[in-house]
Amino acid sequence: MTTASTPADVARTAPVRATDGASRTGTTVAYLRYVAGKLGGAAVSLLAVLVTSFFLFRIIPGDPVKAMTHGVPTSAEQLATLRRQFGLDLPMWQQFTDYCGKALSGDLGMSYQFRAPVGELIATKLPATLLLTGVAVLLYSALGLWLGTRSAWNHGGLGDKLNTGVALTLWSVPSFWLGLLLIIVFSVGIGPIPGLFPTGGMESGTGETGFAYVLDVAHHMVLPVLTLVAVGYAQTLLVMRSSLLDEMGGDYLTTARAKGLRDDVVRRRHAVPNALLPTVTMVFINLGHVAAGSILVETVFSWPGLGGLFYQALSVPDLPLVQGLFVVFAGAMILMNLIADLLYPLLDPRVGR
Repeated sequence: MTTASTPADVARTAPVRATDGASRTGTTVAYLRYVAGKLGGAAVSLLAVLVTSFFLFRIIPGDPVKAMTHGVPTSAEQLATLRRQFGLDLPMWQQFTDYCGKALSGDLGMSYQFRAPVGELIATKLPATLLLTGVAVLLYSALGLWLGTRSAWNHGGLGDKLNTGVALTLWSVPSFWLGLLLIIVFSVGIGPIPGLFPTGGMESGTGETGFAYVLDVAHHMVLPVLTLVAVGYAQTLLVMRSSLLDEMGGDYLTTARAKGLRDDVVRRRHAVPNALLPTVTMVFINLGHVAAGSILVETVFSWPGLGGLFYQALSVPDLPLVQGLFVVFAGAMILMNLIADLLYPLLDPRVGR
């Protein structure tokens, strides 16, 4: 049996409903303002990258035209023709405006040494880089989060000291040195250890197809992926460990234990989700590295990706190519940071208000 609402009941509930609606509207407006600010910041950062990429590589010593014609008899008129063909005879301000206009329209220019559009060169090499660094980033992010959680939850123990010590040691090791060491031990072979893996490249080039080709590529990936994982997981481990240690003294964990929840449940459902917030940025920065690749590791292992292409471009210097690669690398980082910023309010409602 229902009773009719009295005017007093209506008077008590109406302001609450109005206040709730106003609160939701205010939260939406605040979030939209937060998103607009982040988008504006990303756009400004991208413009700064365009400016930096143009002027930064023009202070590199060397003449691109002379580098490309090194060892080839070339007259002064021919050198002047090449400079005019590449636009290097124009005033600096005109080169800059032409570069910005083309870059904003998606035209990254023509490579000096490959005589091909920079966009096509990047698109050709990008899959190899995404494969190598993508696998490595997924592995070392998952490994760092897992070991960081275990170390913090059992901080001060033998496992924590061992994990932290190994992580700090590997983090301080140069990636190219570790890569060369792995080649010596596991590719060339040393003592009783035979050469198990290729010294470089992405495939053997013997014409494998199907599953045999997949196994061949995976065989070539072992050492470069191991190098990237060994050097990269430490940072994620240390950030996750520090973040979880800050959460372990929280009153909400004490309350959860007082309710009789098991220690694993307290860690998995309460502590780790809150500790993940500072780690989100680290994970997305790692994802940004997927497009950037690793110049040193790709060069050491002769991996046909963007890192090796960047090294080749710097040796000339091939200005359009290094500028285009720099924009792609920096743009990937800006995009990943933007996605992380937009996800923060979903993980923690206090952000963006």
